[in-house]
Amino acid sequence: MPSPTMVAALLKSQQIRHVRLYDADPAMLAALANTGISVVVSVPNEQLLAVGQSNATAANWVARNVVAHVPAVNITAVSVGSEVLTALPNAAPLLVPALRYIHSALVAANLDGAIKVSTPHSSSIILDSFPPSQAFFNRTLEPVIVPMLKFLRSTGSYLMLNVYPYYDYLQSNGIIPLDYALFRPLPPNKEAVDANTLLHYTNVFDAVVDAAYFAMAYLNMTNMPVVVMESGWPHKGDPTTEPDATVDNADTFNSNLIRHVLNSTGTPKHPGISVPTYIYELYDEDLRPGVTSEKFWGLFDATGVPAYNLHLAGSGVLLANDTTNQTFCVAREGADTKLLQAALDWACGPGKVDCSDLVQGKSCYDPDTVDGHASYAFNEYYHGMGMVAGSCYFSGVAAITTTDPSHDSCLFSGSGGRNSTILNGTSLAPSSNSTSATSDAAYRFYHAKVIIHIVQALVSSLLFL
Repeated sequence: MPSPTMVAALLKSQQIRHVRLYDADPAMLAALANTGISVVVSVPNEQLLAVGQSNATAANWVARNVVAHVPAVNITAVSVGSEVLTALPNAAPLLVPALRYIHSALVAANLDGAIKVSTPHSSSIILDSFPPSQAFFNRTLEPVIVPMLKFLRSTGSYLMLNVYPYYDYLQSNGIIPLDYALFRPLPPNKEAVDANTLLHYTNVFDAVVDAAYFAMAYLNMTNMPVVVMESGWPHKGDPTTEPDATVDNADTFNSNLIRHVLNSTGTPKHPGISVPTYIYELYDEDLRPGVTSEKFWGLFDATGVPAYNLHLAGSGVLLANDTTNQTFCVAREGADTKLLQAALDWACGPGKVDCSDLVQGKSCYDPDTVDGHASYAFNEYYHGMGMVAGSCYFSGVAAITTTDPSHDSCLFSGSGGRNSTILNGTSLAPSSNSTSATSDAAYRFYHAKVIIHIVQALVSSLLFL
């Protein structure tokens, strides 16, 4: 797998602002320091028994894996275990004590206000999930679920849920249409209707999330947010037994999921309330045991090459260049003027961009603004570097767009077939947070010519694992 510094470089270059770790690896946390990226750290299932049996052990875990890394690392939550009630049922009685012990340690460190504690569940703990209004939690699990929900409510936390329409589709024996699982538009007569509430459901994802809301309401637990900790679609599977694990379907599902979350559509039960969602997962796991599809949920393979291109028609802004459509690198809207000026100076200086067209009287002088000139210089650099991932970053003040910024007689590289000149520079635009070691690793990583297509606005609410 890529080194932690390379992973952090990828996240920064793609403007990914939220990640979930399945552990609290110190090297990974060190690489994420001072990036501003929101991080969820996890107590692995194999450590749950020790943490759930000892307040002191939990305090030591928090001291090593949280306190030692904040505030440099922006840790926002601790995920205690993963699908414990279904994957490790013998440990279920220790789940709530573990949550309480971890929270107590955060209180002692005065971090409980900034860092929430919860635990992710498989959606299979919800029975009779359609119609959602009739859903309820598996009653054999209520001795754990009820005190857990009370803990979450009392600490201002949220229910963590893993939602996999791919598996719901597979296990439905043909009852669930593929389009319904993939967020594809359905005619009104094909939408699923909850006969009790008359709410219309156009996709599996919303139905499962609402089932969780109704199941909590059944236990008199209301106004508790749901955060989806895992969702996605495999891009490869056994052609005989997993014919719908394809690149096209993975592209369709994740692109539609991103759009659905970013539009703050919400669910039929809670319209307009976005459901924060982590995409499973960042990298393929080619050595993972099990069926073929288990290995291929990643957006990248282990060498950093994108598994497929996400298509987000009409989004305008992407996280990286698009090899099938024209893309441009421009100043990010609302970026700090001083940071823009510094990045512009770098591009026209050490970045070796030919900025002669920005001189008064030349074609790209107007508009005579910092963001106008920076957009031209950024784009020249981006195209001059061959549009490699990371070449449109400039410490976060640049963004990739599909909208041609050319105007009047000022043509930007990539516009109307205008070619760019490959730069001879030996470094990419620096990040203000980079150490020399990180910069070297990032340089090698960027020059691997990694390309991915993810919508820029993930910064607000879409999250990555």
